[in-house]
Amino acid sequence: MDKIFKLKENKTTVKTEIIAGVTTFLAMAYILAVNPGMLAETGMDKAAVFTATALSACVASLVMGFGANYPIALASGMGLNAYFAYSVCGPLAAAGVADPWKVALTAVLVEGIIFIILSAFKFREALVNSIPKNLKLGITAGIGLFITIVGLKGAGVVVASSSTLVDMGSFARPEFVLACVGILIIAVMMHFKVKGAILWGILITWVLGIGA
Repeated sequence: MDKIFKLKENKTTVKTEIIAGVTTFLAMAYILAVNPGMLAETGMDKAAVFTATALSACVASLVMGFGANYPIALASGMGLNAYFAYSVCGPLAAAGVADPWKVALTAVLVEGIIFIILSAFKFREALVNSIPKNLKLGITAGIGLFITIVGLKGAGVVVASSSTLVDMGSFARPEFVLACVGILIIAVMMHFKVKGAILWGILITWVLGIGA
């Protein structure tokens, strides 16, 4: 393990990396439910999207780990799949286009080929490097907030409102209470500097959810 990933050189251990890996997996596994559900609204087969989401995340993460030796897990982008479903396929369907997702996927294929060509000539790298740092941080924060509200909506913490668009959910719902308890558990563990606080918080919340 040390020869492959240079753990000592990067001042880490096998135990630390395993805990970090499991935590990352549990934190991002929501994409296996959210992505198929979102893209199924465009007419795509939900089971096929689930399989594609899992396989693409697996292959991309393995390439990132073994090819670049970088501890980053990759999966479908929440911002992009929402744009694909609601900003591309939605208007196409409204315009009367049959199977709008097929047209949109063709555009994604063409875009991917163009990006590969641009990457080969390092144009894409130069373009990314020219983006101001504050804009990069803003995009990261925006995607984070989007994922947060998806999670809060799934837990029933926030609900739709005709007057304010977003409203507080009902505390009587078990998933609302469970989400709050889970957040509190993680917060307390992080305060006391417990190793793997997020992982333990997720696992404890999961067990409590089974009991409920």
